Amino acid sequence: MEQLDRSRQTIALLAAALAGFVDAVGFLSADGYFVSFMSGNTTRLAVDLAIDPHGAVIPALIIIGFVAGVAGGALLAEASGSWRKPAVLGSSGALLLIAAQLRWEGLTTASLLPMVLAMGVLNNTFRRDGEVAVGLTYMTGALVRLGQALGARLAGKPLAAGWGASLALWSSLALGGVAGAILSVSYLENPLWLAAALALALAAFAANIVRHERVSARS
Repeated sequence: MEQLDRSRQTIALLAAALAGFVDAVGFLSADGYFVSFMSGNTTRLAVDLAIDPHGAVIPALIIIGFVAGVAGGALLAEASGSWRKPAVLGSSGALLLIAAQLRWEGLTTASLLPMVLAMGVLNNTFRRDGEVAVGLTYMTGALVRLGQALGARLAGKPLAAGWGASLALWSSLALGGVAGAILSVSYLENPLWLAAALALALAAFAANIVRHERVSARS
């Protein structure tokens, strides 16, 4: 992430906050399942397979939905060229709008599918050579880099490059999760409207960056 310019870093941080926000909303409405953190769902799948095989269906379906979202987002990203970020963020926002509408109609369980798909799509926002360059919905790698930087510092070595970006990404995800949880239980009946609005605003911001760069390239 440290290789990105400031505008794209802003998108990455806000997208990570969006992922944390949506995951917290999903967690509170889905009996402790995650809509963006598949490592947690994999652990639940493993435990359910060992203890309650029938219960393993739910985490398995969530994981399948997430992978499908990532795959669909990858196809969209490949087809969108330089408009990849606006297309991916806009699609994620559209899926969150569907989820918000379903939740508003009282179909909370049904709203989980577009939420999961949206989070899968979101991970295609930053790609390099056909692969994810910045993970937005999972932060284990970021925490590993932070731990490695701390270890290097304690050993008297200079801090590795990128530790600040890793901390910022993790913090954004965490703060987004806090906001999503607070709004879910205290203030907003349907915080997914806010999540969808943020995703669409990020899509518009990303589109503006593309337009500006095209104008600059022609001048």
